[in-house]
Amino acid sequence: MGGPTLFERIVQGDLPSHPVARGEGWYAFLDVFPRRPGHTLVVPERGVPRLADLLPDERRVLMDGVAEAQRRLSQVFDTEDFLVLVHDGVGAGQEVPHVHVHVLPRTSGDGGRSLPALWPEAKGERADDAALATWSQNLVIS
Repeated sequence: MGGPTLFERIVQGDLPSHPVARGEGWYAFLDVFPRRPGHTLVVPERGVPRLADLLPDERRVLMDGVAEAQRRLSQVFDTEDFLVLVHDGVGAGQEVPHVHVHVLPRTSGDGGRSLPALWPEAKGERADDAALATWSQNLVIS
């Protein structure tokens, strides 16, 4: 790969983000193109394109990050149910060549369907930074 990935730049603080949680080896932040409120990305610090490219300890701490993001999101969204999704490689729809786990809170009445079926109207439009900052603030203090 050339330079650092978009997510490495976010992890390093070179680009702004809306944090949800941080741990040793991972960072969770709100997606700026959310499919629904609370849509969070959990990324390993090291930028590799596929889960298989991570070292075993990196995969373990990444899942620890997913669990911590879920814990924080559950407090804000009053749910224990989540859609957890990985696009593992460009052929699987991955847009940034850096492993990332999508964590989306599921709430009563949302239909329990898959991501595209549930939100077909979501066009991947950029979210409002002020709204993301508010969500982030609520999640970080949890």
